[in-house]
Amino acid sequence: MTSADKFPGWHGTTIVAVKKNGKIAVAGDGQVSLGQTVIKGSARKVRRISPGGHDVVCGFAGSTADAFTLLERLETKLEASPGQLQRASVELAKDWRMDKYLRNLEAMLIVSDGTDLLVITGAGDVLEPEYDVTAIGSGGNYALAAARALADTDMDAEAIARRALEIAAEICVYTNGNMTVEVISGSA
Repeated sequence: MTSADKFPGWHGTTIVAVKKNGKIAVAGDGQVSLGQTVIKGSARKVRRISPGGHDVVCGFAGSTADAFTLLERLETKLEASPGQLQRASVELAKDWRMDKYLRNLEAMLIVSDGTDLLVITGAGDVLEPEYDVTAIGSGGNYALAAARALADTDMDAEAIARRALEIAAEICVYTNGNMTVEVISGSA
């Protein structure tokens, strides 16, 4: 029995990330829904962590407790491999795929150190998005389409991420406009 069977109707979260001109913006909405009811409208699903003094921005979709478990594991991996986000992400994905406990976690992560932009899934995937734009969650496809359409404009990464999330919130009933945005620059 999956958590969808135990808790049908859990929806919510749109996370979008945009890489442009040496900066990466990660934006997430604040809505958590149960069926047709908004449980919370101001959840913070985008966070900055600094293991070993190296900033990493993380956005998550899925079960909050599961996502926090994964973020803690990612921090541990980053402490073991300081400044090596890709390596830490691959190690996390391997553990997530193979560990009996972790295998049941239901969440997805978007992570960035300002240089790399990655999506980490429970299927063992560590994906670098095409076109320097990615999105996850209930409204992810709407935000992804909007961000891709805006990518060639003169808007910066943060403005694109904000507008893409606003557009997703206008379309997806599980996404609101109460957003958290973190911007991180790549190392020069």
